[in-house]
Amino acid sequence: MPSPPHRLPWIAAGDINGFFGLVVDNLSILGFIASALIGVFGFPAEIVFARMFPGTALGVLIGNLVYTGMARRLAQRSGRDDVTAMPLGLDAPTSIGMALLVLGPAFVGFKTQGMGEHAAAMATWQLGMAALVVMGVLKLVLAFFGDAVTRWVPRAGLLGSIAGIALMLMGFLPLLEALRVPVVGFVTLGLLLYVLIAKGPLPWRLPGVVFALAAGLGLYYSLGAAGLLGSGYQTPHLPPLRLALPWPSLGFVAGMAYLGPYLALVLPFGLLMVVGGINVSESARAAGDDYRTRDILLTEAVSTLVAGACGGVAQTTPYIGQPAYKHMGARSGYTLLAGLFIGLGGMLGYVSGLVELLPLVVLAPIIIYVAMDIAVQAFAATPAKHAPAVVFAFLPAIAYLLTIKLGNPGVVPAAQFVHLFADASHGISELAVIVVLGNGFIITAMLWATMLAALIDQQPRRAAKTLLIAAGLTAFGVIHSVQPQGGVYWPWSLRGHGAMIAQQFIAAYVVLAAMLWMVLPMPGHVPRNH
Repeated sequence: MPSPPHRLPWIAAGDINGFFGLVVDNLSILGFIASALIGVFGFPAEIVFARMFPGTALGVLIGNLVYTGMARRLAQRSGRDDVTAMPLGLDAPTSIGMALLVLGPAFVGFKTQGMGEHAAAMATWQLGMAALVVMGVLKLVLAFFGDAVTRWVPRAGLLGSIAGIALMLMGFLPLLEALRVPVVGFVTLGLLLYVLIAKGPLPWRLPGVVFALAAGLGLYYSLGAAGLLGSGYQTPHLPPLRLALPWPSLGFVAGMAYLGPYLALVLPFGLLMVVGGINVSESARAAGDDYRTRDILLTEAVSTLVAGACGGVAQTTPYIGQPAYKHMGARSGYTLLAGLFIGLGGMLGYVSGLVELLPLVVLAPIIIYVAMDIAVQAFAATPAKHAPAVVFAFLPAIAYLLTIKLGNPGVVPAAQFVHLFADASHGISELAVIVVLGNGFIITAMLWATMLAALIDQQPRRAAKTLLIAAGLTAFGVIHSVQPQGGVYWPWSLRGHGAMIAQQFIAAYVVLAAMLWMVLPMPGHVPRNH
């Protein structure tokens, strides 16, 4: 007789920690979007909270519901109770890019053209919707090639590129935010490390993440109210709760008319998420949960499409911290709870309130923990001989980190990078190298690690093929774009010293590929150690 179906609990003990971690990740990104648009560019808060957030949150809801179902089906098939769902949320790098490089500048540009503030905000919102729909369509098409990539790229390339993102963008940048108020941020981080890495006991078996965040909030508000945090304390301003249902609309169609100048930024954003989806699928596979890459990619594509059609402006992506959630003891309930919490919160307005209540200095430490866990897994799940390839993959992410800090509107406007490409007659300037290396850094990191892993495995022909692919991608600006903001282009459209820089990078890849091809053993040659 067939065995009865395996009964799974809907909520496991570790799902509570996972729920808070995933919610915090999403709230921190929503908080950044709101802070950048409202605080930096003067965008109307009503449009952000009542029009952008509901659709954006709907994408998080749909994606997490699908991933919950996938995890439960995998657990049923395998008979295991320890299957952890793939977490889905808003992508941090592209959400930052959308806010600072697309939405904010577009809003300022519309006002410069004579639009009123409300009309400019509405046009910007429609532009954001159009960008999200285009990214969703791109991801939908590319989702069918995910399995082929995972067969070709070694784990050092997949996990190394993700570990670089984790350390540089999810580790270091949030650490800077946490240490803006050290007595709050560092204490919260230390408590998280105690409960999640050291597995330290807590009284009454309190959930670790809840305990650490509650302690951080308590410190922040008590010290702030006493006037001991100075300018590091921001009094929250709660927006009114409102019902804002994310109904589908054709607003994205109107936004297509504004999308042209930003298309070179939007398309790479979508492409990077496909690469990221492939990487996180491999990360989950290394942790023991074998999800089909195509299913992971299709889910994030559909959730992004739905969000864009319903007013969202930030794309969803599977998060790279699935192993970290597994170590927390999370199973499939945490994605269900987090999806419902974020999705309903965007519609009912309480997510907007929480964005105001939860300071970034308290939210940042949980992201730092996830980043550390990802970096550790990159080495643990990769053959020891490939460790240099993992480290090699970190370097492009460092360049992207420097580009973010140099291009921050509060430091150096991104437009001022243009002069870096004005003259390459005496070699490429150091800052230009940083910008070019940072553009397309995820794909660059993957290719570099794949090349080095092939060399370590004594496969110079495979390494040479990888370098030729890198040369081809460089020609179109997919990696090493000579446009300061990382846009793609036709190779024949480049002029002047920008073209010279691109040609030098292409030549570097081609020459190294040729030299590696020449070191191949001649037919019939027997290596000496044989």
